Amino acid sequence: MNHAHQALDQGISVTKRDLYYRDVALFRSQAVVDRLVDDLAATLKQDRADLNIRATSKGLICGSCLVIHLVQGDVLRLSDCEGTLIPPGESIHRFEIENPIAWVLVIEKEAIFQTLCQLRFTRHPTLPGPGLILTGKGYPDIATRQMVKALSDHLLEYVPIVALVDSDAYGLDILSVYKYGSQGLRHENGKLAAHRIEWLGIRASELSEFDIDVDMLIPITKHDQKKALEMLRRPSDVLPPEWRKGLTRILKTRRKAEIEILASVRSHGQEPERSYLVPYLCHKISRFVSTRCPHD
Repeated sequence: MNHAHQALDQGISVTKRDLYYRDVALFRSQAVVDRLVDDLAATLKQDRADLNIRATSKGLICGSCLVIHLVQGDVLRLSDCEGTLIPPGESIHRFEIENPIAWVLVIEKEAIFQTLCQLRFTRHPTLPGPGLILTGKGYPDIATRQMVKALSDHLLEYVPIVALVDSDAYGLDILSVYKYGSQGLRHENGKLAAHRIEWLGIRASELSEFDIDVDMLIPITKHDQKKALEMLRRPSDVLPPEWRKGLTRILKTRRKAEIEILASVRSHGQEPERSYLVPYLCHKISRFVSTRCPHD
């Protein structure tokens, strides 16, 4: 509380990482600082930004359709071939859309995000227009959630916002954080939950299309099982039927599919061998766009 008061008194912002390093012996881990800051904000019924405490950004965004104007006057022009660090929501003054955004893809893992950046996926010729790709590198930080929420609130309603996550309980839980919010920040869920986001994949039921049999999948662990059972106890308003079906299938087969399997399994044909990742994403995104695009 003293650190927050000092930050407010001096009119400066501090990161949770800064707070941890101010007294490592006392806090012992970054997780302790994270929990205390969130608890303090909830107790005072304030957003964390109101305490002038912010998280260190980790999420990335790619796609030249969007220009981000910051409060201090700087301008972030996004690229189609590399990720840009997503700034905290309180640092953003406004967005500028230079080209109409046709779709938004949120990716669980940074490695897949970087692969798609290198392939300039946001401008892929078989997609129905340019798009944006983002990653929170696993469970998303506040800045990434704020960005997805802003896109959810302000893009035209027919622009799909979809997520590519592992076909396991943790992947769907990460998607749940984006869509419904988190327990730890439940007092801020109204400002962070992007209810428009939908599950693109990967689904275990789709794998037969790519000559992937169950023996190629990873056996679930006790932690996976525990997480799946915990999620299945959630009420239906925060666990869509298709998620429940996917979790039930995982428990029945005792196997899970990670999104890397699309990048590792190769297709065969007249063209040189290539992975299924890009064709899969192009097909699924195009289908989402076609079902939402307004008709004359």
